[in-house]
Amino acid sequence: MAPELSDYEQQRQANIAQRDKLLKQLAFDAGQAGLGPQKPAPKVSKSSTAHKKKGPVKRVKVEDAGPRRTSSRLLGLTADSEVAKRKAEDENTAAQEAARVKRQRHSGELNLSDVVVGGKNWDKSENFLVDVVSRGANPYERTFGDDEVRETTDKELRSLREQMSGLELYDGFEPSRIKITPERIYSLGFHPTTNKALVFAGDKLGNLGIFDASQTSASVKTQNGVKQEEADENEDDDPDPAITSFHCHTRTISSFQFSHNNPSHLYTCSYDSSLRLLDLTKSKSTEIYAPSDSSLDEPLSGVEMDPTAPHMLYFSRLDGHVGRTDTRAPDTTDIFQLSEKKIGGFSLNPANPHFIATASLDRYLRIWDLRKLSGKVSRQLPALIGEHESRLSVSHAAFNSAGQVATASYDDTVKIHTFEGMGSWSPGHKVSDEEMAPSSIIRHNNQTGRWVTILRAQWQLHPPNSIHRFCIGNMNRFVDIYTANGDQLAQLGGEGITAVPAVAQFHPTEQWIAAGTASGKLCLWM
Repeated sequence: MAPELSDYEQQRQANIAQRDKLLKQLAFDAGQAGLGPQKPAPKVSKSSTAHKKKGPVKRVKVEDAGPRRTSSRLLGLTADSEVAKRKAEDENTAAQEAARVKRQRHSGELNLSDVVVGGKNWDKSENFLVDVVSRGANPYERTFGDDEVRETTDKELRSLREQMSGLELYDGFEPSRIKITPERIYSLGFHPTTNKALVFAGDKLGNLGIFDASQTSASVKTQNGVKQEEADENEDDDPDPAITSFHCHTRTISSFQFSHNNPSHLYTCSYDSSLRLLDLTKSKSTEIYAPSDSSLDEPLSGVEMDPTAPHMLYFSRLDGHVGRTDTRAPDTTDIFQLSEKKIGGFSLNPANPHFIATASLDRYLRIWDLRKLSGKVSRQLPALIGEHESRLSVSHAAFNSAGQVATASYDDTVKIHTFEGMGSWSPGHKVSDEEMAPSSIIRHNNQTGRWVTILRAQWQLHPPNSIHRFCIGNMNRFVDIYTANGDQLAQLGGEGITAVPAVAQFHPTEQWIAAGTASGKLCLWM
């Protein structure tokens, strides 16, 4: 007795029988159409008959297999039916119409809120395009000058404006001749000495240039006692200023700072991931910090020194980390991740250095308290006590000794945040959103583009009469000076400035201001 077939086997046998029946019908139809053999094939063995049947089946299957396997079958439509044809024609017509509409130009007036692509909804009240025409780069076009000074009614403010606007461009050499670095200037500052203006500048390729402003060109000296014609004749023979330059780093020197206790010590940080000490007395440059693995690329964007602990250095990295290291024991470096994105600049509060301000690409100014750390030992973080969000990325944040933070951001604003009584704050003290709001907002063109160094607001460390002020480069080829209240004091310029003096800095105590350009040229006002 034959074994009982399973359900699967029964179904398979049925499929085979149905297929054979279909093949026979196809062969018969092909013969009727004249596609098959005219005479019936002779009877042969079973194996040869099966072999010969495969020939016409293949030809017919190739022709008919396509329509039977279209998606129309899944929709219950008969292949090559009128319904399927209409469906295909409708789909093709709809695709062509969609493509035509997409390519068709817009006619009439468009509201930007209706055509905004991705991101947040368009807010007309925060329209950053309004100032593109009015505040675009217009070389040598002043927005502040003698008229504003004369119209000042406040006596103290007017006196301060007259004083700062009275600073004159250094006349020892024309700015176009003082090429303090070979490449674009990224960092700049004065030596603390008051005997003479000694300017340091770091450039894109890791060069550190030094310029002594006590020198004067021969043409300037002769003009005091020689006819102008003779001075003009000697001008061609006038040598360029003496500039000293050192190649301390292999990549951009992003920031540097002089020691508060030893003015012969200069700490420099670079995109080559290293922090170095330049000893001007010993004429040596020593590496203070670098990643343990030399293959790691961790560019540094800033360096600060704790005024109360001269051996403690702080630095920021472009990957959102801030570190601190003791120069006496570099192996004890602590690293904190304070942002998921680039930290462009940070600053310690000079009066209370346990407070740190960071500015990052994620549009936030944040204030941190180092007295309160939380988390695992390997991943500790200082307490975040307050933050403020700008519309676009914040380029830099700078503290002054009065507890004010000045920021510059790509929403074309310079903001001043005032925090009163920081010295009495308990560890981890929380700052409300109202307290984090800026006390002053200054409209300022910060669209530097690709070839100009980012504009940063820099406070004077020890201002005369304790009136805090800061300077920042101006895209119209000036340097702007403002008070802590947001009042503009001066707009410094002069003949011979052929590029944007983007990197501007005060002398710590004197009324001297220096600024560097993308071509490595130096502008100096005294």
